[in-house]
Amino acid sequence: MSLLILFGLLLLLTFGALVWALKPTKPEADIQRHLTSIGRMYAVDTDGTTILKQELLSSLPWVNTILGRVPGCLRLRLLITQAGGNWSVSTLLLGSLVGTLLAAWLGTVFVPGLLLALALGAAVGFAPYGYLLVKRAARFSRFNTFLPEAIDLMARALRAGHAVTAVIEMVAQETAEPVASEFRVVFEEQNLGLPFREAFLNLAERVPLEDVRFLATAILVQRETGGNLAEILDKTAAVMRERIRLKGQLRIYTAQGRVTGWILCLLPFIVFLLINLVNRDYEKKLWTDPTGLHVVYAGLIMMVVGIFAIRKIVDIKV
Repeated sequence: MSLLILFGLLLLLTFGALVWALKPTKPEADIQRHLTSIGRMYAVDTDGTTILKQELLSSLPWVNTILGRVPGCLRLRLLITQAGGNWSVSTLLLGSLVGTLLAAWLGTVFVPGLLLALALGAAVGFAPYGYLLVKRAARFSRFNTFLPEAIDLMARALRAGHAVTAVIEMVAQETAEPVASEFRVVFEEQNLGLPFREAFLNLAERVPLEDVRFLATAILVQRETGGNLAEILDKTAAVMRERIRLKGQLRIYTAQGRVTGWILCLLPFIVFLLINLVNRDYEKKLWTDPTGLHVVYAGLIMMVVGIFAIRKIVDIKV
């Protein structure tokens, strides 16, 4: 037995060393990420009716045509892009549908009560969307963190005599992700002939953050009215840093409320599991008696209401 454990540990260590040794370098990873994003997001129309690139919702042409007529699919495509995901809309919808049906079917077998089984299926079906929302929030937070540094780089490059287009390319090459990838899209859109104003408005649409709107407004107003763009960018970066500092203080002040919300949400489930481990028949009436099921439904609804109430309390706008 000890030899099998030793063999398994050596196998895991060898596999980990191979994965670490064969991982691509940062330039290779950036190039591959860029090519993958182009391939999954766009497709050229092959019937000759247009030379513009079309949003790719599925790798299958007939599925892509159907999804293009379904309301909300383009917003799902935007959500996947904002989250930095590699999925297509068809993969997301198919995975969600299969997960919903499978979880609901398993729920009818293991969970008493049709409503609970349907609720379980709905929760599993919405899990991919929740995952994308969490990833999008984390990506936006990282974008906000590195945006002031990118603006400082733009201001220094402008003072050195570089053109605005060259400054955007420099930001795309020198800054950290996801700022680099978003500014790379802006630079490529300009190279393909899109007006400067529309390219920055597209950036504000892909990254709907107030700081990005401030940056786009400052640059576009300066191009129309004139002025010292480097000085404007310096003031914009200072305002952003002050907002980040203030948001950090608010997170500290509201930390107790967030922790209280997590405890109140998780405590009933933890207590339920612990009681089941001690005595499985103690909570049996919650599943077998109709009154018990009504209590469970009411408790879940009240928990959802409490979650939204706590989020409203601790979510302070800056």
